Amino acid sequence: MLIIFILGFVLALALALVLTPLVKKFAIRIGAVDVPNARKVHTRIMPRLGGLGIYLAFTIAFVAVLPFLPFDLPARDANFMKAFFTAGSIIVLIGVLDDRFELSARVKLLGQIIAACTVVFGYGIKVDFVNIPFQDSYSSLENWIAIPLTIFWIVGVTNAINLIDGLDGLAAGVSAIAIGSIFTMSLIMGNYPVALLCLLLLGAIVGFLYFNFHPAKIFMGDTGSLFLGFSLAMLSLLGFKQIAVVSFITPLIIIGVPLSDTFFAIIRRWVHKKPIFAPDKGHLHHCLRELGLSHRQTVLLIYGIAAFFGVLAIIQSSAAINEANWVTFLVICVMMFVLQIGAELIGLVGKTKRPLLGLIARLRIKPDPTRGSKP
Repeated sequence: MLIIFILGFVLALALALVLTPLVKKFAIRIGAVDVPNARKVHTRIMPRLGGLGIYLAFTIAFVAVLPFLPFDLPARDANFMKAFFTAGSIIVLIGVLDDRFELSARVKLLGQIIAACTVVFGYGIKVDFVNIPFQDSYSSLENWIAIPLTIFWIVGVTNAINLIDGLDGLAAGVSAIAIGSIFTMSLIMGNYPVALLCLLLLGAIVGFLYFNFHPAKIFMGDTGSLFLGFSLAMLSLLGFKQIAVVSFITPLIIIGVPLSDTFFAIIRRWVHKKPIFAPDKGHLHHCLRELGLSHRQTVLLIYGIAAFFGVLAIIQSSAAINEANWVTFLVICVMMFVLQIGAELIGLVGKTKRPLLGLIARLRIKPDPTRGSKP
């Protein structure tokens, strides 16, 4: 199994290295290019559609290694994989059309909902249980809650990666770190089908990053960001023995960077009375660039933040296996505190919006100037 896993990773990486230049030529030929504007960082026309190379490398590698797997896929995992590739292909199609024709936000959202509904109604995959906090027990969810919750999860995570795709190599690198975290947890849990999918996808992303890291030769476009977001949503569902609401805690931590950036973007636009879907230059990478960091420094710093969240997720997942729920609570508290302090320091919501830092400043004990002086 180890040999198959290693060969699968190498094959996916090699395929991405070979296919990405071909996709680049194809993107230029059909006019799938990204034109600079006031909101974007790059200053020259760049080919998009790079995500198609990731998708093709990943899919071809999976088909190649599938006959040689040293284990039989359980019926549940086989059903998941069918849903993954069917709905994932729909997502890729929507991304390709958007990279070429720039679809409206409503059309893209409709396509994502169709893909999510394919997973739920076509293959019967949905959140089945809700965890009772601090107890080793579950309560079944009714379909009227489970179905919309699953659809919301898939669509939400799918878009989270898209929102941080603003610098060379940023979305691909953050996705690779998140998928690497899921891979580690799947090994700990003995879930080898998920580990295989993660490793193949990781190989495809690493191969693509060779062309996408600064200075990039090609962008992944919506084809890549939407597919990687969808992959994270599905792998987080598949990566657990039961699809329970408690399972969402771990992937929420894993995608802490794009998810928090999305959350603070919504808050920022609401505070400034702007439409929620209105683009701006207040995202995490924009704020870090304004602090004077270079392109590469910004990307590498966000990689470090993503890795920090990945480690927290692995700790939380391991604690959940051992029923140490207090660790989960502690991890969530640490994550929320770090997110809020970081957002206020770099101005994710606004340069003057610093409620927590203001509270800490007010609570700080000021020294008494008369203390220690002679009467």
